[in-house]
Amino acid sequence: MTEASKQTISERVSSALNTAAHEMRASANPESAAAADRAAQAAGHRPRRARLRLTRIDPWSVMKTSFLLSVAFGIVTVVAVFIVWSVLGAAGVWESINNMVHDVIGGEDTTNFEVENYLGLSRVLGFTMLISVIDVVLITAIATLGAFLYNMAAALLGGVEVTLAEDEY
Repeated sequence: MTEASKQTISERVSSALNTAAHEMRASANPESAAAADRAAQAAGHRPRRARLRLTRIDPWSVMKTSFLLSVAFGIVTVVAVFIVWSVLGAAGVWESINNMVHDVIGGEDTTNFEVENYLGLSRVLGFTMLISVIDVVLITAIATLGAFLYNMAAALLGGVEVTLAEDEY
């Protein structure tokens, strides 16, 4: 039997957590040679790290991506409203509202009242589509403007610094 198979599960978990903690400390502070040495000693190898700086985001790619994601969000919104409307109709909510209005107001004025005439499926879906189109335009514009603002701030401040570490299995 090898040494690894002789260890209990709690020892193996403790060892893995200890190794991960050392690697995390080494990745959190890339200048620290001592943290990198402890991580290399715990893992048996020295993890490769790269410090990168995000200095520019292409506004065109942000616009294309945000446009596609906002269109998908709009489609999901329209489908969700349709499903909710259908479920409410199948549950008898609209008939219940019509009966309640007839009972509360009473008289012959309410015999022809139906809430669907005022809040019909076509009106609700039309309104939902209008809101979705407005959202597509706004989300795309805001995301693109955000990319331009990030590029200006990164030009002044240097951008966001990211440290990447490689895991070897």
